[in-house]
Amino acid sequence: MGTHLAFAAYTTKEVDAKHVRLAFDAAIAEIRRVENLMTTWRADSEISRINAAAGKSAVVVGDETLQVIRDSIHTSEISEGTFDITFQSLHGLWKFDEDLDPHVPSDTAIKARLAFVGFKKILVNDRDKSVKLAQEKTQISLGGIAKGYAVDRAVTILDSAGLSSFFVQAGGDLFARGTKPDGAEWQAGIRDPRSPEGKWFAKVPLSDHAFSTAGDYERSYVVGGKRFHHILDPRTGYPAGACRSVTIWAKSALVADEIDDAVFILGPKRGLELVEKLDGVGAVIVDAKNNVWVSQRLREKVELVNAPTEGI
Repeated sequence: MGTHLAFAAYTTKEVDAKHVRLAFDAAIAEIRRVENLMTTWRADSEISRINAAAGKSAVVVGDETLQVIRDSIHTSEISEGTFDITFQSLHGLWKFDEDLDPHVPSDTAIKARLAFVGFKKILVNDRDKSVKLAQEKTQISLGGIAKGYAVDRAVTILDSAGLSSFFVQAGGDLFARGTKPDGAEWQAGIRDPRSPEGKWFAKVPLSDHAFSTAGDYERSYVVGGKRFHHILDPRTGYPAGACRSVTIWAKSALVADEIDDAVFILGPKRGLELVEKLDGVGAVIVDAKNNVWVSQRLREKVELVNAPTEGI
C-alpha cells in the first residue's frame, strides 16, 4: 500500500513476547492479504480487474471489496462528493509519487479527465456481488480507505490472539487498543504541518479508537510560492486548498481514514459540520491560514503543545 507498518504491544502473564511476535506476523499477513485484494499496484487485484473492465463489463468481487466500495459510495453521498474513489481517473496528470514531477497540468487536461470522475459512475450489483464502472476511462482506487480497513483487520487478528494493550499503525492510520499497564491511555501526536517529521503541535489520548491524519505536507511540491499536494478535490481536479492537515478520531480506522480526506477537502466549517453528525467521530483541523479547529468531542481531550509553524 506504499506505506510503512508499526506495531507495539505490552505482554501479560497470559501473553508472552513470543506469542506477541507470532500475532504481529499474523496481522502483517492479514494486511498483505487485504493489499492483494485492493491495491492498484497489482494487475490481478480485484480493484485492478474492475478498472480493466471499465465501460465494458461488471466484475464479480469478494464480500470485503464489495463492502469497502459500498462504504466509499456512502461516504461520497454524505460528504458532498468530496470523498470519491473515482479520483483515480486523474491518475498520471499530477505526479506526486515515485514519478514526482513538480509541474502543474494544464486546466484543459484536468477538465478533460473530470468527465470521468464521479462516484455515481460506480455501479454496484448486490445480487451478483459485482462492480462495473460506467465509462471506459473511469478508474477507482481505494487509497483513501483501504489502509484503514487493513488496520481494522489487523486489530481483529491481535484481539483474537489475546492481546489487550497494543497499537497498529499503517502510515497515517493508527488504532490503539486498551490502556498501558499503569492505566494510562496511549498518546498520538498530531504532526506540525510545516515542521520536519517528528515535530508535533498537539497530542490526543487513544484507547479503543482510531486516529488518522491527512496532510498537505506528504507527497507535495511548491511552485511559484504555492503548495501542490496529492489530496485532490474530485469536484475540481486540483489539490484541495482549505486545510493544511486534518486528524480524525473515530471508533474504526476505516472511518477515520475516509473521513479525514473528506473533511480536508470540505474545509473546516463544512468539515466540522460533517464530523459532528457522525457517531463517535472527532477532528482536529489546521486550516489554510494556520488556524486550529477542534470538534466538540475532542475539546476536552486534545492537548495543544505549540501553535503550528507558519510557512507555505
